[in-house]
Amino acid sequence: MKFKTIIIFFLGLAIGALGLYLSTAKQSPSPLTTTGETQQLYSCGMHPEVISDKPGNCPICGMKLTPLQRVSSTEKTTPGKKKGKILYWRAPMDPTEIYDRPGKSKMGMDLIPVYEGEEGAGAGIITIDGTIQQNMNLRLARVEKRPLHRTIRAFGKVVFAQDREYTLTTKISGWVEKLYVNTEGESVRLGQPLLEIYSPDLVTTQEELLMALQNYEQLSNSPLPEVRQQAKQLIDLTRQRLKLWDISEREIARIIESGQPFRTITLRAQASGVVTHKAIKEGDRVSPGKPLLHLAALDKVWVEATVYESEFSLLREGQKAVIKLDHLPDVTLQGRVAFIYPFLDSSARAGRVRLVFNNPDYILKPGMDTVVTIQAAISQSSLAVPSEAVIRSGTRNIIFVAHDDGKFEPREVKIGFETDDGYLQVLSGLLENEEIVVSGQFLLDSESRTREAIAKLRAQQKAKKSPPKPFAEEKISSTPPEKKKTKSTKVSSQPVKTRPKGSPPEKAQAPNILDKLYTCSMHPEFLTTNPEARCPECGMKLIPALQIKEKIHLEAAEFYTCEMHPEFLTTNPDARCPECGMKLKKVNQK
Repeated sequence: MKFKTIIIFFLGLAIGALGLYLSTAKQSPSPLTTTGETQQLYSCGMHPEVISDKPGNCPICGMKLTPLQRVSSTEKTTPGKKKGKILYWRAPMDPTEIYDRPGKSKMGMDLIPVYEGEEGAGAGIITIDGTIQQNMNLRLARVEKRPLHRTIRAFGKVVFAQDREYTLTTKISGWVEKLYVNTEGESVRLGQPLLEIYSPDLVTTQEELLMALQNYEQLSNSPLPEVRQQAKQLIDLTRQRLKLWDISEREIARIIESGQPFRTITLRAQASGVVTHKAIKEGDRVSPGKPLLHLAALDKVWVEATVYESEFSLLREGQKAVIKLDHLPDVTLQGRVAFIYPFLDSSARAGRVRLVFNNPDYILKPGMDTVVTIQAAISQSSLAVPSEAVIRSGTRNIIFVAHDDGKFEPREVKIGFETDDGYLQVLSGLLENEEIVVSGQFLLDSESRTREAIAKLRAQQKAKKSPPKPFAEEKISSTPPEKKKTKSTKVSSQPVKTRPKGSPPEKAQAPNILDKLYTCSMHPEFLTTNPEARCPECGMKLIPALQIKEKIHLEAAEFYTCEMHPEFLTTNPDARCPECGMKLKKVNQK
């Protein structure tokens, strides 16, 4: 009795353990199985955007495709899952326009919140393990606000300051009796005699001035104030006439003091400078308005520099400028931006800027070529990132933003100018204090593009409800093909005639094939029997080939096909059958 009880006890334990094992196995699948259907994909190591579900060669470079990590073809979401905290807000029409608080976009639309876990959705967000991050040598930095400056280097030429040039002329007719400054380049100082001129009009006016003075002395004791006043006015009128002829007060005082008219009158320098041009010589007859001498001051000069169009917007009047001379390496001259010319040179795509430099020692000489350095301020406070963090593709600028749990989001940004210390101005697409990748981001970009290509392929699979064919395949399908390019032909591989699987091959003929062909008006070498197809070159809709048969000589065109696979049709006689590799034969066209 006791022995039976023990047997029943152990038998019950065994049955219970078996039931527990079966229930556990039913609830949790084996780690060797996956939830959902999986598929093996293949990609090119040089072109990760090329994804195929079959092994083969890359259609771009011809390299052998390598297997990718298996990805699940079904993605299940947990109903009722919370969205999490809001990371930032973005504009509905421009994903690069982001803000750290809600509000309106530049177009006046309400900003859209981006929740944790949604950042970079559909844009190739990837997750990298911490150990792999160390192996990839990923280095992070934070987006920060900082003053941004840039040094503009330009070639310039020293010229005379136009506001410190003047020309010596005369307002009377006469003859040059004597030249005190007789060579170009000679320095003159303010008030220095330049030349003596003889003029009969000047002699007559001097005599009138002396007579008016004598008349005033004789009438100074007249009891009539009107008489004294008229005598005084005559003196003033004569002096005024001499002044209008540019006779200085010094010369007028000399005439009055001597009491005798002078045969010649001396013209003096109105400012210090150098003689840049001499237009007369002794004995020349001069007339009113004729230039006699050109003078220019050199204690202040201009430098006209040429700045490229890409940097022209950084220029501001008043900015500091520095000149260093090759023949005087220890001398540094400082100036400022005085004027920015409002036009550009169309041939050089550059503009001119005028700089002013003090030149007390005459170090800068007009005609000298110099290299000018202008300190330009990009912004007093702007978002900036290290320049090596940006991946430039030519049309887009991508920066990888680091999130928690090893997630990296590729984000398109708009950038401005680059500073001298290696920072780039960020106009939109990032927020302050966000972490970004500054080293190893090219490996992330390759992985992100691979993930994005896989996502697009799976979306196409779901839309077509049939597995896609490798990119290198040229076999005609019964569904509209995607845009393909092969090394063998540019003719679309559309069905001309299909045969049941296993049936004997038919003789390749194309009766009335001209009525069934469609082509592109821009690329008539593309032919297909599918009216819904698009041109693989420009994407335009197709038209019946007979409409432009004169242009492409359609009636004279020759078609080639494979005897084993007559559904393949091409106009390239050198092509091979994509199924069996056999040489093609000409189609008998009726």
